[in-house]
Amino acid sequence: MGPELRTIFLAMTPINELRGTIPLAVSLWHLSPGKVFLLAWIGNMIPVFFLLWFWKNLAGLLMRKSNLIKKFFTWLFERTRRRFYEKHSLYGDLALVLFVAIPLPFTGAWTGTVASFIFGMPYGKSLGLISLGVFLAGMIMTLLTMGVISIF
Repeated sequence: MGPELRTIFLAMTPINELRGTIPLAVSLWHLSPGKVFLLAWIGNMIPVFFLLWFWKNLAGLLMRKSNLIKKFFTWLFERTRRRFYEKHSLYGDLALVLFVAIPLPFTGAWTGTVASFIFGMPYGKSLGLISLGVFLAGMIMTLLTMGVISIF
């Protein structure tokens, strides 16, 4: 498997996503930063298409199978939406974009799909906002990687 495919597949993984992929692909596989950015963005977005669909369907299936799980999810959704609605309404969709874009542990596209599911955001809107967040995270990581590499 060539470095381009490795870059895409590595960016698809949770936790690592493109945050770990970009520095690795540029420094280890010597791919150009622009190429790495594009491949990592594509790779990071591939799971998002499925995860946005998956969380909704998984919750629906589990809720149909168990009243206890149905009560839990109902409680979780109501509590989360009630507690965080004020913050979300203040920052609007920017909150999800920034959550995905900031390169910190446990933020990113995978976690962003869970957040959008819990807040009940529509599929298309979630996809667009997460895509923008991943784009910004990729830009940040590419610039950081190039800055670090230029020092050495």
